[in-house]
Amino acid sequence: MLPNLPFAALRNFEAVARLRSFVRAAEELGATQSAVSQHVKALEQWIGRKLLVRGPRATVATKEGQLLADAIAQGVGQIAVLCEMLRQAKHVDRAITVSCPPGFAVNWLFPRLMKFDQICPDTPLSISTSPSSASFIDGQADVAILYGMGNHPGLHVERLMGERVFPVCSPSLLRDGPPLRSVDDLRQHTFLLDELADIGGEPPTWAFWAEQTGQLLPNPARIRHFSQANMVVQAAIQGQGVALGREPLVVDALLSGSLLQPLPGVASSNFSYWFVCPHGAIKHDRIRRFHDWLFAEQAAQLAPILR
Repeated sequence: MLPNLPFAALRNFEAVARLRSFVRAAEELGATQSAVSQHVKALEQWIGRKLLVRGPRATVATKEGQLLADAIAQGVGQIAVLCEMLRQAKHVDRAITVSCPPGFAVNWLFPRLMKFDQICPDTPLSISTSPSSASFIDGQADVAILYGMGNHPGLHVERLMGERVFPVCSPSLLRDGPPLRSVDDLRQHTFLLDELADIGGEPPTWAFWAEQTGQLLPNPARIRHFSQANMVVQAAIQGQGVALGREPLVVDALLSGSLLQPLPGVASSNFSYWFVCPHGAIKHDRIRRFHDWLFAEQAAQLAPILR
């Protein structure tokens, strides 16, 4: 007989602990923030321990809470693998659903998908986007490319590629806009910023770039915020301002000449892009084909000349 566990509360708690946010957990689960909060409160009362600590920027699991969250993730991962194996036996030709951040999808993955179609014509792909997480429950995703520190307990995780950051702008802005020959000239320009999700660690911001490269960053003439990284890249290509280019999101634009690096200084980000899937899923032929193609594309990627 199965123990009488509060499965709904456990699922809600795991989502909050993983995403470090009640708001993002509610969005992922398709529930209200109040409902998620009530589930977590009920779980804490049932266990008799504090599991989460709400902070000004993020909700962080306690030591006991993290142990529980890791155990839930590992258990769900094992269940997901078995469900996937059973579904595979019935739907051999089902499309692979790949979840990844919107910026990565638009600026790196999309331009390369036709190559995959040519190499693996019998392996259809379906792309879904999520800024910082993926759910392998109910077939929402088969594999994911996730951005961050690679902390995904209970799942198969491989580092796909790292990230470097540096200023980028369009040739037209450099030609027709205010001077941009030194970092101090940035005070005459617009900064193009995307809203980085709080996923722990030190995010690659302008302040991070300045500190890592030993620069004194002035206040820009104005700041324009965007909700997604791919919007920042497009705004920079259109000459709307100067962006902090995040490799690999700007690599194709640099190689094509749509963007250039106006100022020297390259900083290595603490974040990377990670290939993530349930344990055991990597053994399936169709998942392995996509995995091998993805890593081959990354290895063949031409590196832009930076200074």
